[in-house]
Amino acid sequence: METVPAVVAHAAREFGREPALVDPHRRRWNFAELHDETQAVSRALIASGIEPGDRVALWAPNSARWVLAALGILGAGATLVPINTRFTGAEAADIITRSDAKGLIVTGPFLGTDRLASLPAAALPPFVLPLPHWDAFLDRAGQVAAEAASERASAVRPDDVSDILFTSGTTGISKGVMSAHRRSLGVARAWAEIGGVGVHDRYLVINPFFHSFGLKAGLFACLTSGATIVPQAVFDVPRALELIEHEHITVLPGPPTLYIGLLDHPGRIGHALGSLRLAVTGAATVPPVLIDRIRTELGIDTVLTAYGLTEAVVATMCRPGDDTRTVAFTSGRAAAGFEVRIAEKDGEVLLRGPNLMLGYLDDPAATAAAIDPDGWLHTGDVGRLDENGNLTITDRIKDMYICGGFNVYPAEVERVLAGLPAVAEVAVIGVPDERLGEVGRAYVVARPGHDPDPAAVIAWCRERLAGYKTPRSVEIRAELPHNASGKVLKYLLREES
Repeated sequence: METVPAVVAHAAREFGREPALVDPHRRRWNFAELHDETQAVSRALIASGIEPGDRVALWAPNSARWVLAALGILGAGATLVPINTRFTGAEAADIITRSDAKGLIVTGPFLGTDRLASLPAAALPPFVLPLPHWDAFLDRAGQVAAEAASERASAVRPDDVSDILFTSGTTGISKGVMSAHRRSLGVARAWAEIGGVGVHDRYLVINPFFHSFGLKAGLFACLTSGATIVPQAVFDVPRALELIEHEHITVLPGPPTLYIGLLDHPGRIGHALGSLRLAVTGAATVPPVLIDRIRTELGIDTVLTAYGLTEAVVATMCRPGDDTRTVAFTSGRAAAGFEVRIAEKDGEVLLRGPNLMLGYLDDPAATAAAIDPDGWLHTGDVGRLDENGNLTITDRIKDMYICGGFNVYPAEVERVLAGLPAVAEVAVIGVPDERLGEVGRAYVVARPGHDPDPAAVIAWCRERLAGYKTPRSVEIRAELPHNASGKVLKYLLREES
């Protein structure tokens, strides 16, 4: 079971009538029905001219149809190319063109934008399916025998490219990360095993499916473990609270901002959230107070942090039973078969293991720069390992700035600022300074009901940090720019400064 189609077929046999996929507005599928429906999608794709090895782009928010489309694409022997729903038409066209997609499945109007209408005609591949035409598309399945679809699925090999995910672009530049079926499923299984995810779990997938975590630690993890997939299109706190209560959600991963939003929402008290049992988050800065609040106020017994990136998905992870300090200040120990070491020269985190990416699409030079001859992926993150092998990410190499000749790692400053009761979220960057070269600037998002004074924020840091690390200016913001995984896009903040 080292291909996605094989896992779908195994889940149908193993879990059968257990709930597999929920669309509260339309219908529900058990694992047997999920297999049959995704095979119908594969048959319709074959009838539409999709051949083995073709690339099919999927530009849509989380939904049951996203799941069916993705599994149908993979079952037809094609490669899945998810596109970020926040992308403009020009950005999406770039990915469609660079991936040489032969097909495109695209949502209807979403967040006020008609995605299909925003694409230039020259970027459209031979096969285009707007999701509002889904039922008519499925009618094409009758043109292809079920046996032909089964043969197509059985012909998929573990080392075939399953997906091409374009990096989230925290530096402003995206690359197409290619992964094989075997590697994507290896990460998914490891994540589910550490979290104890199984057939009795119901997983609210808010992390976007177009992102590596949502796809592999979300959709694929559910398929391999028998958990129920409950997709949410966008993070809307009232809707999330309703789904947790009505669908008896047990597993709720997400960035720190997701939990802050739930904890601070005034409507939380009126909802029954007792089904929740597992939270998994991660970022350079996860305040211990947030871990404690998730446990005490949301009632989630197991709270874990993890570290990964598109090229590796999940490389380290805390384990159930780890204490608050380990969960808050580290990203846990190596997982999914990875080795982790720290480069002596600059403290860069290096990863090696069976689930690394195959490489960057059409970019052998970038691949060679990222993965050295010994097989180590150079992540661009700075970190350290403790005596138990727990990894702490201290910063991005490119985020470090020099103030008066001293290196400043923004994540260290951000951890101090996260201890302020009034602070919900913070980002620190270096900005030019005539005398010192660069000095820190903190961008702060306040918790509801709080109005932090910039001078008090600076004073808080001055009491806890060396002078060169203390930010010289503070800007209070309603929100910070994020990518799909919840990471702050600091390059956008730098462009403003």
